[in-house]
Amino acid sequence: MRVIQLLPTISMGDAVSNDALAIAKVLRDMGYQTGIYAENIDNRLPAGTAKPVSKMPRLQTEDVVLYHMSTGSALNEMIPKLRCKKGMIYHNITPSYFFQPYNAKLTQLLKDGLTGVLNLVGAFDFCLADSEFNRQALLEMGYTCPIAVRPVLIPFSDYAKKPTQEIIDRYDNDGYVNFIFVGRIAPNKKQEDVIRAYTAALQAENVLFTGHIPFPDILAYYHVADLFLCMSEHEGFCVPLVEAMYFGVPILAYRACAVPDTLGDSGILLDKKDPMETAMVADRILTDTSLRRELVARQRRRQQDFSYGAVRALLESQLREFLK
Repeated sequence: MRVIQLLPTISMGDAVSNDALAIAKVLRDMGYQTGIYAENIDNRLPAGTAKPVSKMPRLQTEDVVLYHMSTGSALNEMIPKLRCKKGMIYHNITPSYFFQPYNAKLTQLLKDGLTGVLNLVGAFDFCLADSEFNRQALLEMGYTCPIAVRPVLIPFSDYAKKPTQEIIDRYDNDGYVNFIFVGRIAPNKKQEDVIRAYTAALQAENVLFTGHIPFPDILAYYHVADLFLCMSEHEGFCVPLVEAMYFGVPILAYRACAVPDTLGDSGILLDKKDPMETAMVADRILTDTSLRRELVARQRRRQQDFSYGAVRALLESQLREFLK
């Protein structure tokens, strides 16, 4: 039996791609012949990380395809034609209306993605949703196959690597309060609402957009952060929330989509977007030592639910059940 993973795009540092890479290691360790195939492969990835879909072997009925669903793709039309066992790993589809004022091509891609999910009802033998929010979305769209929740698999050993010291020297103990948010520059991420929480006193030079940066730089920014502020309006899981838990950075987040699922009883959730209220809650977290200590302690406990060992054991159990 071969168990291969299929996805539209595999990129450097992307959460879906990282999940696929982590799952590949688990599959190899479980003794399965496996591989990753994608329509688009980031050329920054090490050679051999993934192969083009055109190189995918001819599949037999005993083989299994794990399809990462997160956007529109020609693969959505190919899936029903595969004569093997099929499982979907559902990461959710960002609603297209976020992008409509800015990018017609991406708007259409996301519309196609949602259409693809709807058209694939009945095409899969099982689904793995990486949050309860995503599981409920599949149920609402009419999926009746077995659906299990399996959080994104995060190899936390990577986070123990040495951070970029130059960034720590530049921003740590510089007299400023450092808010951090980690994510793509995208309309649904609402970075502008993070900025608004500083109120009108903010000066433009105090806002830093790093762009895509090396992993040691990301670690350094977590090390110098005083608060993780998430104002995103659409998340299927939100890995950076778990990263903030790991680094002991208190979390203040807008209550949207899968964010409450991921936070559990940790962090503080905002029910509305009022910049002044956000700033006041942030100030309370930063100045109330006992509250901050309690938040960080709850977050560390919640982070254990996403530990590599716990999620890997869950994934192995689910795979054995679905692949038997």
